[in-house]
Amino acid sequence: MHKKNYLILILFALGLLTACNSSDHQNFSKTADQVVLKPFSDSLKVDTFKVSLMGDVLKDITIRFTITSHGGQLIYKKDFKATDLIENYKSSVDLKKERTQLAFIKDEYKLFFEDENFLEPAVTENENPDKNTPDIHFYNELKQSALNGFKYRSGKETSVYIAWSEKEKKVKPYYSCCK
Repeated sequence: MHKKNYLILILFALGLLTACNSSDHQNFSKTADQVVLKPFSDSLKVDTFKVSLMGDVLKDITIRFTITSHGGQLIYKKDFKATDLIENYKSSVDLKKERTQLAFIKDEYKLFFEDENFLEPAVTENENPDKNTPDIHFYNELKQSALNGFKYRSGKETSVYIAWSEKEKKVKPYYSCCK
């Protein structure tokens, strides 16, 4: 082989190594959205629950959660900044390294639509409001409507429970409490 061919081979190998090593900086904008269809604003028709990872650099990464009604209208949108989530969990999870932080965000994203987060119905007949119920009238409306709810973690110790208010025609929180 000629020196020129060796040089090309070495450059090619270096290019491959660089490409393989750059996978530490994951491109979350190419991560597939998670989509789940569940009854929410209607007891029979399904709404679209979607969670997306957006951003390429840790400081810019956002987890976006949306619910679109069966009629195609966006009825709920919540963004979670990766840096806020990491800061919230630093005291209980070792998140010193960027690689660990990225893995943590990806895990949070994957766990967002666990079955236990879909509450059918949102409030049962036997449940009663307590100090963590922001709107007792809405809580009682949910008892009557028997519509489903959804819960998500907004931090290490806090979960937010949301449901559709048929009276107000919007998604509202009906409970917020400890994990």
